[in-house]
Amino acid sequence: MLLRHIHYFLAVAEHRNFTRAASAMHVSQPALSQQIKQLEENLGTRLFDRSGRSIALTDAGEVYARYARRALQDLDAGKRAIHDVSDLSRGLLRIAITPTFTPYLIGPLVRTFHERHAHIRLQVEEMSQERMEERLLEDDFDLGIAFADVHSRDIESRPLLEERLALVVNRDHPLANRQQIDAQTLGTLSLVLLNTEFATREQIDRYCRQHALHPQVMMEANSVSAVIEMVRHTPLASLLPAQVAQERADLLALPLTPTELTRTAVLLLRKDAYRSAATRAFIALAGPLKRE
Repeated sequence: MLLRHIHYFLAVAEHRNFTRAASAMHVSQPALSQQIKQLEENLGTRLFDRSGRSIALTDAGEVYARYARRALQDLDAGKRAIHDVSDLSRGLLRIAITPTFTPYLIGPLVRTFHERHAHIRLQVEEMSQERMEERLLEDDFDLGIAFADVHSRDIESRPLLEERLALVVNRDHPLANRQQIDAQTLGTLSLVLLNTEFATREQIDRYCRQHALHPQVMMEANSVSAVIEMVRHTPLASLLPAQVAQERADLLALPLTPTELTRTAVLLLRKDAYRSAATRAFIALAGPLKRE
């Protein structure tokens, strides 16, 4: 059995069509079909059900696909291990991050990491936590920065810091002279919030339900930067990490009282994954944040 057999098998499993899989793998459809036939003969079982209008994995195929994907992940990790340089004179670090951490957290981390390890290439990508966990399991990233609510048992989390959400307003807002905001006042406000695709919005909605609050959500956006601009240019307030306002002279962060809205930021890592020297260095750098 050759490695290409596994690649062809997984392509058919993904596309559920021999023609599309062959196109994706840049081979002819007859050649791909022959490779799948050889694989099935080698394993002594049918991997695909070809009786319907579309191709489907058999039970044996479903099981084999899980192990085949893991085998390719391990082989890729082996390649990285071979080329990994322990003195950090070269390498690649792939980081996924949830959008609410981008405005204030990733910048200082990347700055310090680059100052210490200038020859390490960094790839940083924003995404939802659900998608992040999926792609960590697919070995598309070395680590992620997200929240403590981990969904997969194959992902481990390491605490970074406790984050506090606050009412963020511009300096012309009627509440700008307040030192803090009580729950009763919060329930009367008109807000601009991140939309429901964000874990932050889920946490805000949960907080409001727990305190029987019913603020009016007048605007929604799918990025933190858009929410910030709406707060800057309208009388609306928002609930965002307090650090976001601390980075801008034209915004104020008013603490919530008597119960703060807090959450834990964590590093996410696939369990049992290969840890490159760059990954280990970033973990060591980020670790002290939890004590700040």
